[in-house]
This record gives sequence, structure tokens and C-alpha cells, in this order.
Amino acid sequence: MPAVSVVIPVFNEEENLPRLLPRLLPVLDGLARTYEVLFVDDGSRDGSLDILKGFAAAHPGKVRVLELARNFGQHPAILAAFQEARGDVVLTLDADLQNPPEEIPKLIEKIDQGCDVVGGVRQGRRDSFFRRAASRLVNRVTGAITGMRLSDYGCMLRAYRRDVVDEINASQENATFIPALAQSYSRNPAEVPVAHAQRAAGESKYSLYRLVRLNFDLMTGFSVVPLQIFTLLGFLVAGGGFAFGIFLLIRRLIVGSEVEGVFTLFAILFTVLGVVMAGLGILGEYIGRIYQEVRRRPRYSIRRIYGEAGP
Repeated sequence: MPAVSVVIPVFNEEENLPRLLPRLLPVLDGLARTYEVLFVDDGSRDGSLDILKGFAAAHPGKVRVLELARNFGQHPAILAAFQEARGDVVLTLDADLQNPPEEIPKLIEKIDQGCDVVGGVRQGRRDSFFRRAASRLVNRVTGAITGMRLSDYGCMLRAYRRDVVDEINASQENATFIPALAQSYSRNPAEVPVAHAQRAAGESKYSLYRLVRLNFDLMTGFSVVPLQIFTLLGFLVAGGGFAFGIFLLIRRLIVGSEVEGVFTLFAILFTVLGVVMAGLGILGEYIGRIYQEVRRRPRYSIRRIYGEAGP
């Protein structure tokens, strides 16, 4: 059985793939241990699948390709590979080369020291200012809500021991966030600084909507704190409204009837309605997750596997 499995989800990366494998294989050869590379074609619409099939044919026993039936998303694609991975240590790596494969030995070294989950923390990020600022905000808010100590939720250069991968495979959640899920199963997690490069070609597959969607999954999938916050906020607003009503009643008895302050009342009304609508949205997120779970639809569907497994 291979000692190391490297899992790489792929979606429309035909420009980056020819650069990826020539850099990855020498790094894995330098580890002086057996390995396998699992590419997951997540419904690519360009020539990515043909390139991956060429990889599998050129490196039998080392490279396998999982072809999914359609685009399921990055995390379901990784979960599909986790089911097929056989290594004692499983690493995840993006195909866009923003996390250089040359950083893999840093994670393996931490695993050898006894850690069961090792996450990369991107240094000198080459993303836009907006994405860096949004990432810092999300990391802090999510950490405060979930209580998990992860410095960089968005870095997919990570390493997991086999027992953690088995725990993840046993989880049947439809919407999940793998780094946070692994953190919840870990007894000795660690983080290491890793380099970050500018995307060599193509565009990021994460639009603003998909980033927001992913962060909602992260926050609502691992904590009920958002519900508790809005419950507390509801009590505070209700108490403030009751106190303001008492104030208006006393003022009416002292000053008399008046029409002043109508716009203030409108402002308060809009504020209360905004809080209510936000609370309903948070509640809807949790109900939506329940709806997805009770349908029991598969998280992914593997159409075909290319490449033979090694001995």
C-alpha cells in the first residue's frame, strides 16, 4: 500500500495541468516512500480530462483519475478521492499551482513528528486586496463562531493521517467543509507556513457568491452560535422597543399629542425589520441543511476511474 496519497481536485485547469505533474512527481520521489496521485475531474468542460487520462496512462500504478458525473464542487470531489485513497497519509493540493508542490515535505515532516492533521498557512499571498481582506475577516469571524483554531481556512494544502480520513469518510454530511471537519476529529493538529504563488493561468473558480456560500456552510455546519446571537439580539431589540414605548407613553402624557419623531420611528422600524430578516435568513440556512440531509442524495457520483492501482 502507498505510504502517501496526494488528492488533487480539477475543474477546467487544462492550462495549469501540464506544469503541475512535472513539479509534483520529483517532490514525491524525494520523500523516499511509496505514493500515489489521485486526480479528480470535477465535471471539467475543457480538455482537462484528456490531459489527466494521459497522466494515468504515462504513470501506471502511480497516477489514477476519478471522473465525476458532473460538477459537484471542490469538497465533494475531495471526499470522492478520500474514499479511493489508500495511503497512510493523505494530502490535498489545488491544481492551480498557487500552493507550490515543493512545500509538501514541510507537511510530511510535521506528520512524522506525531501530528494527525497539518494545515498550510499561506505566506505572502498573491491574491487581490479584496480577497485577502475578505479571507482575514472570514478567518476571524469563523474562528470566533466555531471555536476552531485555524489560521487559514482557505488553504487546501493539507495533510491528514489515515485515521482522520477514515473518520471523515464515515461522516455522511452533504454540505461540509473538510479542513474544519478534520480539525474536529484531530487530537494533535498543527499548522506550517507555506509559500503562495500567483495563479499561473486561468481564473479562480470561486466567485463571490461561491465564497459566501462556502462560508455559510462553514459557520452553520459546525456551530449554532449564529442562532444564539440572533436570539440574544432579538431579546435586546424587544427590550429596547418596550423601553422606547414606555418613554413615548410618558412623553405623550406630559407633552401631549404630537407628530414629531415619525421618521425616527420609521428608522427604528426598518432596523427591527432588518434584524428579523437576517435572523430568518440564518434560520433558513439551518433548515436548508436539514432539507439537504433528509433527501439523502449522494454527495458525488464517480463515472469512471482511469489508471490501475499499484501493488
